[in-house]
Amino acid sequence: MKSDEYFMRAALAEAREALDQEEVPIGAVVVHEDRIIGRGYNQRERLSDPTAHAEMIAITAAASELQSWRLEHCTLYVTLEPCSMCAGGIVLARIPRLVFGALDAKAGACVSLYNIPTDPRLNHRVQVQPGVLGDESADLLREFFARQRALGKK
Repeated sequence: MKSDEYFMRAALAEAREALDQEEVPIGAVVVHEDRIIGRGYNQRERLSDPTAHAEMIAITAAASELQSWRLEHCTLYVTLEPCSMCAGGIVLARIPRLVFGALDAKAGACVSLYNIPTDPRLNHRVQVQPGVLGDESADLLREFFARQRALGKK
């Protein structure tokens, strides 16, 4: 059985693909029975789509692979703490486990600002494991934003 770090490295590879395409470097993979069945990286700029977050793309790919919207036996690995949209998508997809890297103090909806995946008022709760390869995930984000500032963009 492969480790959380193994799959987080796959999510980091997706984040590097986003970085190469000048997107915010966030990557995600969905794992089912020790196999990656969905991959995604941020593509908001390329697709001109505010919902084109890494998690949403990976979840859609995984649902297509399983031919079911219920991802009940899956784990989602993502390099940055999901936002409220993505946290909602995780709950709606019935994903039982979320593993993420860096905390997001400005938009994190799983630990930092909100706790959507564990909210007892919802009909599904998600086990959340933060901090797996969090430093590497944060380093990619710092690199991206440093480049953007140097170009006078963000």
